[in-house]
Amino acid sequence: MAVPNSAVPQPWSAHVRATVVLALPLVGTQLAQTAMNVTDTLMLGWLGAEGLAAGILGTQAFFIVYIFGVGFSQAVMPLAAAAEGAGDAAGVRRAVRMGLWVLALYSALVMWPLWHAERILLALGQEPELARLAGSYVRVVMWSMLPALVITGMRAFLSVVGHAYVLLAIIVIGAGANGLLDYALIFGHYGFPALGVPGAALATALANLLMALLLVAYATLAPGLARYALLARLWRPDWRAFGEILRLGWPIGATVVAEVGLFVSASLMMGWLGAVPLAAHGIAVQLASVAFMIPLGLGNAATVRVGIEYGRGARADLGRAAATALVLATGIARLGALAFWTWPEALIGLFLDAEDPNAAAVLAYAVPLLLVAAAFQTVDSLQAVGSGLLRGVQDTRVPMLMALFSYWAVGLPVAWAFGFRAGWGGTGIWIGLALGLATAAVLLNGRFALRERLGLLGR
Repeated sequence: MAVPNSAVPQPWSAHVRATVVLALPLVGTQLAQTAMNVTDTLMLGWLGAEGLAAGILGTQAFFIVYIFGVGFSQAVMPLAAAAEGAGDAAGVRRAVRMGLWVLALYSALVMWPLWHAERILLALGQEPELARLAGSYVRVVMWSMLPALVITGMRAFLSVVGHAYVLLAIIVIGAGANGLLDYALIFGHYGFPALGVPGAALATALANLLMALLLVAYATLAPGLARYALLARLWRPDWRAFGEILRLGWPIGATVVAEVGLFVSASLMMGWLGAVPLAAHGIAVQLASVAFMIPLGLGNAATVRVGIEYGRGARADLGRAAATALVLATGIARLGALAFWTWPEALIGLFLDAEDPNAAAVLAYAVPLLLVAAAFQTVDSLQAVGSGLLRGVQDTRVPMLMALFSYWAVGLPVAWAFGFRAGWGGTGIWIGLALGLATAAVLLNGRFALRERLGLLGR
């Protein structure tokens, strides 16, 4: 698909307005979904350091499998956006429908490894009791894989067609339901049994099912979306669109897994240091994840905005949409960094029970980690938006290689060397994370800046 130069570009103010209008519900959606994880972490923290550490291991074991599947729904976004930009409602439907096919197939394939999560964690050197508790979590939460991925497919569709605020409302409902279910099922309130760590998994599964059903119902029944006939002849294959989802989706999934895998590997290394460092790491990761949801939402908005301009054939507007997203992400990242620098103890303390005998040790260990997280907020934001920009022009394979190099050839070895060889412990591991993210930010945004020279707009 060639993208020619088109008419006079829209003013910068129009790009800022369009990006903010799209990004706000997407950022809110990301924050609401993260609130579910934060709620789980908070309540598991009330069980003590062991329950928190096991919950973190189980959550990340599930998440790294789930996030690869999200790559396929991320592939729906630029394809549907390009079709929407060209005024092709049938093309939007084909992209979303085949995306749901791929997501359903993927969900079925990953059930076996998730069922054996305990064995895998033991093989990776985790303590037997932590592995057992984490495995009990995964064996429940694994049943939410299909609903969770359907949510991401609906998110791609509703973002492209301008109904992201409905998406946000439904995700907020799901986050609220998850919080109530956590309280009931972890601790045994409202007449429910006290299930402990598996209770958090069941709460997540039920909340995801609720959100998926609501989103599918809205996408199917909303009068404003009737022209897309989203689920009409859902059983009918479109092998060309199916192949496009696979072609774009697996590198996106691998890119995201490369980044998430870096953090999961950091969790495993923290586990080698003991339950207290792992619990401290989990809290710092949750706080960093909350801050990261804003640039991640902007990255998704950038994919849609750039993808629509790509479909319209508007090179100048494509460039302005990209620049707008980058500037906004940089400014917001600095606000997140300021919060981490200013209130580290207060933020970490939200996750701790003051009466837990390990609380003071966890707090002391987590503060330096959060200060490192403050330092890498800007590069983390830039790599997230850079990935989104390249997806918007349907460029995924080279960015995947860049991510693999950044996180696994730079970030992970440096994390291990600083954490263990240099003896810096958790702080050294987090410095490695920061260097990996910085490398990715430079490479990904450098590639997008050279898009004309590299022919990324001429396919």
